Amino acid sequence: MPGRRSSDHLALQALLRERNQLRRPDDLARIDAAIRGRFERPAAVLALDMCGFSRLSARHGVIPYLAMIAQMADGAGPAVVANGGRVVKQHADDLLAAFPSPEQALEAALDIRRALNAMNAVLPADRDMHVSIGIGFGPTLVLDDDLWGCEVNVASKLGEDLAGPDEILLTAAAHAALAAAAYRFSPCQFEVSGMRLDAFQFERKTFPADPA
Repeated sequence: MPGRRSSDHLALQALLRERNQLRRPDDLARIDAAIRGRFERPAAVLALDMCGFSRLSARHGVIPYLAMIAQMADGAGPAVVANGGRVVKQHADDLLAAFPSPEQALEAALDIRRALNAMNAVLPADRDMHVSIGIGFGPTLVLDDDLWGCEVNVASKLGEDLAGPDEILLTAAAHAALAAAAYRFSPCQFEVSGMRLDAFQFERKTFPADPA
């Protein structure tokens, strides 16, 4: 049985189905404006992926790995909320959160790393938890249970596929919106589907010193 859809999801689907019946440019523009007016806002997006699923589940079995995912969520969720964000959805070992600003998303990412480091200090070495995180910022369709937008896609690609364990990668738009003197980054480039993707790897905070 399909899961229950949120009212936002149902409203968006209704507008999209109406759009699919239209042909005139002014009618399409009207629907697009209605969608943007209801759902679109500037948002910072944090996309987190827990590292090592295949290795850890093969070694310990899927149930112990699911328990590790629950531990990760216990550390990540409070860090998101404490920095003014909201966990929009969690699917398996992926987590997606929204924030008003990239600074809040980055501070949440650092708090998540600190929380997991604290957990790892008392866990067996072969059960250490590590995550990779991507952060984007831009116009986003923000629903109760999902996020849609170009920066969502890029942040997810960074967090799920390109960042290494414990790395935080920012899109160019997220990096540009941060206070320039507050953080240090290393620029990096990736090739994705034949396209160049510019990103910035977090190195450290300049002040106060970052222990993460």
